[in-house]
Amino acid sequence: MITGKHIRLRAITKGDLAQFVIWMNDPDVFRNTSMFAPLSPEQEEQWYQDTLTHRVEEQPLAIEVKTDGGWKLVGDVGLMNLDQRIRSAEIGIFIGDKSCWDKGYGTEALQMILDFGFGSVNLNRIYLRVFETNPRGIHCYEKVGFQHEGRMRQAYYLDGKYIDVLLMSILKSEWMEQK
Repeated sequence: MITGKHIRLRAITKGDLAQFVIWMNDPDVFRNTSMFAPLSPEQEEQWYQDTLTHRVEEQPLAIEVKTDGGWKLVGDVGLMNLDQRIRSAEIGIFIGDKSCWDKGYGTEALQMILDFGFGSVNLNRIYLRVFETNPRGIHCYEKVGFQHEGRMRQAYYLDGKYIDVLLMSILKSEWMEQK
């Protein structure tokens, strides 16, 4: 478990899957992911079983927010496509609980997973892809230090039109300078 000021990151459990299905079937939530069709509980179970076959550092982590009543699940974050030889990985995050949007939880979760990636996993570069239509995400990524690297033109089809996918990354040296 990785604990921060307002949130903690922990292993995802089978008990979390029902909530993930609800979020991933909410158009406001899944529109900024690569999901484009409704998700069944069986598909989410298959995704979960697949993640358990990945190396532990590539297994996504649940994001929980501290509340007066304990800890509340709000989303997930994780590293994927990890290449240990070149010390690079892709990052993915989503806050599914819309009542927790714009409260800084995504920013804190990113900072925590960057510390984990650059520290514990010894990565040199962490990158991401984000839809040009996701200003909330772009702002969050810029806020923690991700730099724009490029643009894949008309690389995704969303809401009846092609949109660009932005490429962003942060290097370990850039992350350490900020700290």
